[in-house]
Amino acid sequence: MTKEVKCPQCGKPVIWNKDNPFRPFCSERCKMLDLGAWAMEKHYIPGEPAPEEGGESSSNDTDSSNM
Repeated sequence: MTKEVKCPQCGKPVIWNKDNPFRPFCSERCKMLDLGAWAMEKHYIPGEPAPEEGGESSSNDTDSSNM
């Protein structure tokens, strides 16, 4: 039994099977366009913002070893 889905990028019908290396996309082009959209943050998963990296400490932090 073969299942047909729509390419998430262009909407073209795609046969869903293990022989399609680009599934759920119809082509490498659509796959790469989608990847580029994620990289440019056009697509995102909503949620809380990630904590800032870099470890800047606030002025309220105290280090008892400096006393």
